[in-house]
Amino acid sequence: MKIAVARYRIGAPVDFDAFAGRQRQELGAAAAAGARIAVLPEYLSLELAATFDAGIQRDLAASLAAIQRYRQPWLQLFAGLARELDMHVVAGTFLLDTGHGRYRNRCDWLTPHGTHLWQDKLQLTGFEQASGVIEAGDVLKVFEIDGIRAGVAVCYDSEFPLPVRAQYEAGARLLVVPSCTDTEAGATRVRVGCLARALENRMFVAQAVTAGMAGWSPVLDVNTGEATVYAPMDRGFPDDGVLARTADGQPWAMAELDFAAFEASRARAQVANDRDWPGQWRPLLQRAVVSPG
Repeated sequence: MKIAVARYRIGAPVDFDAFAGRQRQELGAAAAAGARIAVLPEYLSLELAATFDAGIQRDLAASLAAIQRYRQPWLQLFAGLARELDMHVVAGTFLLDTGHGRYRNRCDWLTPHGTHLWQDKLQLTGFEQASGVIEAGDVLKVFEIDGIRAGVAVCYDSEFPLPVRAQYEAGARLLVVPSCTDTEAGATRVRVGCLARALENRMFVAQAVTAGMAGWSPVLDVNTGEATVYAPMDRGFPDDGVLARTADGQPWAMAELDFAAFEASRARAQVANDRDWPGQWRPLLQRAVVSPG
């Protein structure tokens, strides 16, 4: 199975048709290269705030309220592209109105068979908490697709091991991470989180990112990082855990995912964190002993 993860340069579409045209072009290129799954980044829906006047663009709450009119066209667009391209489309995230001026950061997964799957972001960043309008999700999911199981960890969620471990224990061997970071430190945190989750769980982790500058938006103003596909750092996989990474402005990082390789690598592993995970729950390791110096 080939996966494509986007390094998506934020633009300023003049209307929804312009936005849709770009998605068709970008996803078409991934499909033409043989991708079975294509992953777009977190906060992609906020690019649609550019279709409104400057006052709305500069105001997060107003932007979130305004883009709700695009919710059904958004789903129709990506569902249609998934069918037409015979490809799973992970459509980044849409900030979805849940009522009373509150929004959830929802990742929509559209399958080529017409199914709509979704995962809400579970852990909020400081910015999201301070916004006063974004709320955390409360359901952790795993999806069955094309004979494998996959989970989604939206950006900051990738930095927390226990929910991802729960997805692994439910059978997930692929973790998809739509992300958006505005500093090098933020990009590093998500990158390290993705590497750690791949190591701990012997799974593939596929991270999409936003790129470029969008001075018109208080959220998408600065964007950093490279789209990357990660693997365990063990025999049979790259020593640095990187299967593919964008460079020199490439729009997609693509990698072939061999899920059977996990079992083969476990049998001759240098280490096997996934196998040895229960060892950390030994009673003597539940509390550290303080020794006087």
